[in-house]
Amino acid sequence: METEQRTQRQKWMAVLARCDHRSLANGWQQLGLEPSYHFVREPEIGLAQVRARMGSTGSQFNIGDVTMTRTVIQLDSGELGYSYITGRDKYHSEIAAVIDALMQTSMQSDLHHRLINPLNADIAKQEQSRAKQVSASKVDFFTMVRGEDE
Repeated sequence: METEQRTQRQKWMAVLARCDHRSLANGWQQLGLEPSYHFVREPEIGLAQVRARMGSTGSQFNIGDVTMTRTVIQLDSGELGYSYITGRDKYHSEIAAVIDALMQTSMQSDLHHRLINPLNADIAKQEQSRAKQVSASKVDFFTMVRGEDE
């Protein structure tokens, strides 16, 4: 897979993983698609360890564990679809894997236009709303110099 294709796939998989499960289920039902597929790996729930860096550039440390659900399906036409979703929603994971597989077929542009773009817009709106809430509670700390050291 070429780098540009991989990057596009990473983007749609990120949207499918980060979107609200109800929005994804509604969008999927509105498409009315019923592709034929089988499970390579049925939805299963596990833990993944999350690591972070001090100040984004410092030493790594374990921040904690997160619950994940992963699924692998294969369309009857041969395309494989993968999903890794935070949380325990098996239906979300299954739909995301099916859509990932369908995005590798000739339906890519239609699915991108009718499903991925609206979900991505919803995510952007939620992030803006959250950023607005956070910025409203921002506190600037400062220290006044008392002049005792002079």
